[in-house]
Amino acid sequence: MRVTIWFLGLFGVAVALALFASGNNSTITVFWPPHRVDLSLNLVLLLLGLLFTLMHVALKALSALFALPGQAKLWRTRHQERVIYSALLDALSHLIAGRFIRARKAAELVLAREAAMTRNGETAVDAARLRVLSHLLAAESAQVLQDQAAREAHFQQAMAQARRHDASGMHEGVLLRAVRWSLEDRDPAAALDWLDQLPSGVARRTVALRLRLKVARMAGQTDSALETARLLVKHRAFSKNAGQSLVRALALELLQTAHDPAVLQTLWGKLEPAEKTLPEVATAAASQLLRLGGAADTAFAWLLPVWERLVDAADGLGTEQKIALIRVLENGFSASVDAIDAAWLARIEQAQIMHPGDATLLYLAGMACLHLKLWGKAQQLISQALPRLTDAGLLTRAWQVLAELAQRQGDEVQAALAWRNAAQVHRKS
Repeated sequence: MRVTIWFLGLFGVAVALALFASGNNSTITVFWPPHRVDLSLNLVLLLLGLLFTLMHVALKALSALFALPGQAKLWRTRHQERVIYSALLDALSHLIAGRFIRARKAAELVLAREAAMTRNGETAVDAARLRVLSHLLAAESAQVLQDQAAREAHFQQAMAQARRHDASGMHEGVLLRAVRWSLEDRDPAAALDWLDQLPSGVARRTVALRLRLKVARMAGQTDSALETARLLVKHRAFSKNAGQSLVRALALELLQTAHDPAVLQTLWGKLEPAEKTLPEVATAAASQLLRLGGAADTAFAWLLPVWERLVDAADGLGTEQKIALIRVLENGFSASVDAIDAAWLARIEQAQIMHPGDATLLYLAGMACLHLKLWGKAQQLISQALPRLTDAGLLTRAWQVLAELAQRQGDEVQAALAWRNAAQVHRKS
């Protein structure tokens, strides 16, 4: 379509010129004493057009001639830039491929080429960021090669270049790289130093939070690590299961640092409600509180949400979680005579009624009766649970209790048989 329009326009111009030129009898007389020259108007117009075209071509030729030095300089600059960016790609590819010596040499070649351009009065595109990236590549290679002096030299150069106004966005990256190197050097104090230098916005990024989590765990700052893990879970940096597992592990580490009941209760208060309902966390906290001589009723209060999950058929506990809960409750019964109040006894009886086939609940009910000195009831319940118990620890304890009850009744034969069974189970486990 465009070509057709051009042809139509060209034909129109040709027709107009033909009509104008064929009927134009005008002349132009030029007097140059003692001469006189008569020229037709068409010829004069043609000569003027040719003269304009000639002058235009001449001016373009002169402009191109005078632009040759600039064109040559631009060509040299572009050639140097192509060489520089080719060397930069070499450095990156060598670093990824694990050829660290070659990567370091390629990065140093980039720096040398860029410095030569600067000395010649030429400037590469994004020169400051190019220098920062090259120094970082060289420092990363030196870090892997365990050349601490070279790494530090390149790192300081990268820091100096990253502070320039034309290297925006590079300073935070250099600081994050310094944190990683400090982690690799097992120096959590230096890593925390670099993290504290990050701007508040950068410190809340996922990559910075991940680094802070690693640094806090390495430094033994479990409370800080737990707080960081919560932020990461909130930002969906982990899957649901992975995040819950991480928070559970850190909560357990935090509770294990307590060596006094008061301190343990303070740490327990720092946990979020969702963390307190985790079976592993609640059972570990209650077990440690009992081990440290804390109040059994406090431990049982911590275990109440887990017990409710045990009773709930829709959201029940796993086998290991259930056994851990039973053991902690049994230890609580042993820790205090008044630990089994009417409310807990009613809970145990109701759970046993709701789950009559659960051997662990029969065992727990038997232990509760044992500590309430209901010997006959305890013997009956434990004997019913014994054939269906699968956990070696509970099975051993059940035989031991039956042996003690038989001795109390003066039945030495049954007591000896129970002790022998307990020993066999313990030996097999």
